[in-house]
This record gives sequence, structure tokens and C-alpha cells, in this order.
Amino acid sequence: MSFTTELFSYKDIYDTEGSQELFVQAMKENCIHHYGNCEGYRRILQKFSFDPEKISSFDDVLKIPFIPTLYLKHHDLQSVPSRKQLIKATSSGTSGRMSRVSLDLKTITDGARMVINVGRYHKLWSIKPVNYIIFGYQPTKSNQTAVSKTALGFTFFAPAASRTFALENTSSGYKLSWDVVLKALDKASKSSLPMRTIGFPAYTYFLLRDMKAKGIKYKMPKGSMVTLGGGWKQFYTEKVEKEDFYSLVKEVLDIDEDHIVEFFGAVEHPILYTDCKCHHFHVPVYSRVVIRDPDTFLPLPDGSPGLVNLMTPMMHATPVTSIMTDDLGVLHSEGCPCGEKSPWLEIIGRVGIGDIVTCAAGADEYLKGGKS
Repeated sequence: MSFTTELFSYKDIYDTEGSQELFVQAMKENCIHHYGNCEGYRRILQKFSFDPEKISSFDDVLKIPFIPTLYLKHHDLQSVPSRKQLIKATSSGTSGRMSRVSLDLKTITDGARMVINVGRYHKLWSIKPVNYIIFGYQPTKSNQTAVSKTALGFTFFAPAASRTFALENTSSGYKLSWDVVLKALDKASKSSLPMRTIGFPAYTYFLLRDMKAKGIKYKMPKGSMVTLGGGWKQFYTEKVEKEDFYSLVKEVLDIDEDHIVEFFGAVEHPILYTDCKCHHFHVPVYSRVVIRDPDTFLPLPDGSPGLVNLMTPMMHATPVTSIMTDDLGVLHSEGCPCGEKSPWLEIIGRVGIGDIVTCAAGADEYLKGGKS
């Protein structure tokens, strides 16, 4: 069994302290694989004179050259032949360009172990059929976005009695169909089966806000859940406080806060971050999070805001061992009332357009060896 497979089979999904040595070995294993099989990734590591064979501690893991997500939108890095890339996925492309990652059999099986363990811990698995309402894209063969694939994948946590998509595929492209969703909500409220939503929080919020304005309210069946994922994207300036969101869900759908679950992740880092009962994203054993200074890229202490650097050995087909996102965040190591000891990540915003240009220039210098 590889170190990575052993890590993704780890039963205590938030024991980051106890899994630290295993995580280091898995990262070393993953980095060596990509170094030997992806020429573009090898050149990046060589520019920094970084030898993955010398990784022996977590401090060494922190020195693995990270790749900015912006870089992945302009460069295609793959570590296995095309014939072994069983699943291909892209980012949403809201900035005009898309990152592309591939999943081979090893990545898929390791990822399945993670999904099984996380779903079990957070009680997402159920044998009772569910009426799903997806605030996202109806899947098509031409839609390779990761968000559409993960939204569909979510509907396998419980058997699907029905699936309704807010963004329907039409001859002229995707169309937002509120009327279809409202009919599905009305039907679900009269069913004996639970209802689950999944998808963009912005779309979920906009619909619930409009429903409240029109006086439309439902009492959803027992066991119903509202689950959120994909972030606010281009609607980030309209993001509302979580407490206001949860209050709206209760008022319009009569679903309590403890049945609202949010996910965090990225196509370049497909780790399933699931919020706890206090709605904090604890770091699972499958990954580590580092907050870095936007100017120096050096790690910042806990509680300090900076750029979010995500690390995982999961991806075997695409070298995204360490990636730098355009998210701004804070890492907290203590103080969550839920009792989990794993650090938790607070996303506080996204880099603005002007900052993206600045960070892009910095990233360019970084990948040319201008920063360490």
C-alpha cells in the first residue's frame, strides 16, 4: 500500500497531529512521482533547486514550490498519459480561463476513500431516497466543470428519488429556471421523503430571498438538508453573513441550522472540506493549509490573514501537490467549540482584480525563481 493510499484510508479524519508523519511521507511520494513524470513540474522544482527525495519533515513540505492557480489556467501540467486520465475536469472559468486537472484510477480510488470517511463522519450517507434540488448546472457531455461533476456526485450520498437542476441546458445554452425549482420545492414539501439542496450559495440565497419577498414558504419533510458548495464566485460582493443565510433558510423552508452543511474545495485541490456544527472548515488529514504573506510568500502565524496555500498528495495525474489560491484566509489552531483539534480555515475574501494583477506578477517572478 502506498503512503498516499494509507493516508486516505486513515479513520480519524481530523487527526492532523497523529497523521503528520504519514502526511509527510505521502507528500514526498507524490512529489517524487510528479517530478519524474511531468517535465513542466520538474522544471519548476529545478528552478528552485528543490529535490523531493530530500523531504524528511513537515518543514521540508512547506518548502515544496507551490503553483498559483493562475499559472494552471495558462499551463497544462499532466503526469500520466492521456489514456489513463479517466476523468477530466475544469474550473468554472469565471475569470475567462480554466484550470484543467485529470483523475486517474489511483486518484479516484483514494478520493473515494476520503468521500466515504467524510460522509460517514458528517452523517451524509442515507439509505432513504431523497428529492434533490441542485442549484447548479444540469450535467452534459460538453460540460467538464468540476462544480457540475461534484454536484451530481453529491446526489449519490442517498438514493435519488428525483433530481431538479436550477441551470437547465437548452439549445441556446444554460438557462436559470426558477419556475422549475419552485415547482420542485412545492412538490418536495408534500412528499414523505426528505429534500436536499446542493450548489452555489448565491443562487440558493437569491431564490430564498425572492421567495420570502413573495410570501412563499414551505415546511420541508423531516431530515431535509440545505448543502452549499462552490462559493459565491462573481457574486462575492453580495455575500451575506452566515447567520442571516441560516435564518432565511429556517424562515422559508423550515430547515434548522444543524441541517445546513457547507463544503469548500477547488478543482485544483479536490479535498472535501466540510463544516462542523460551528460552521468551521476543519483541515482533514488528507491536506494541510498554509497562510502565506502576499508579498514574501513566507508562512504566517496562526490568526494572520493572507493567501491560502493548499497542499495534498491526492492528485496522481496532475501535479497540484501544493497550490496557491486567490482566496484570502486565516488559519485557527484552537478555540472551536465543536471539540475538533484540527486547525480550521476561515475564508475572508478573494483577491481583487487589481490584486490579481499584482499577485500574478509576483507569481511569475516566483516561478522564474525570483522568490523563495
